[in-house]
Amino acid sequence: MSADGRRATRRFPLFTRDTARPEGGGRAASGDLPAPARQWPLLVVLATAAVGLLVTSLDQFRIGALLIGAALLAGAVMRWVLPSVGMLAVRSRFTDIVTYGVLGLAIVLLALMAQPKPWLVIPYLKDTLHFTMRS
Repeated sequence: MSADGRRATRRFPLFTRDTARPEGGGRAASGDLPAPARQWPLLVVLATAAVGLLVTSLDQFRIGALLIGAALLAGAVMRWVLPSVGMLAVRSRFTDIVTYGVLGLAIVLLALMAQPKPWLVIPYLKDTLHFTMRS
């Protein structure tokens, strides 16, 4: 029996009372400030991605996609450098950095290689595509 009279059990509770916050998931600014100021890292990433989507919708695909990729890369850098990033912390620090970094880098590289007139040409990718798509 426990102190409050309930029987001790090894089973998980039916309803959890709380969850552990991810490492670095605390406020990014003082608690005296309004909520947007406390969550500035997340707002920077979301605002940059929103501007990228807007630019993409205005028929500037490459620039918009670069902004979206840059937003994710900025999120990875902030997650790595800052001790507390608020709601930008979703998982463990390592997982967040790898996820934001890999997705951001992939989007940036794909934007740079987009046709027509790619800004980045990787010669062996063209050969690989031709090798796999033989007719």
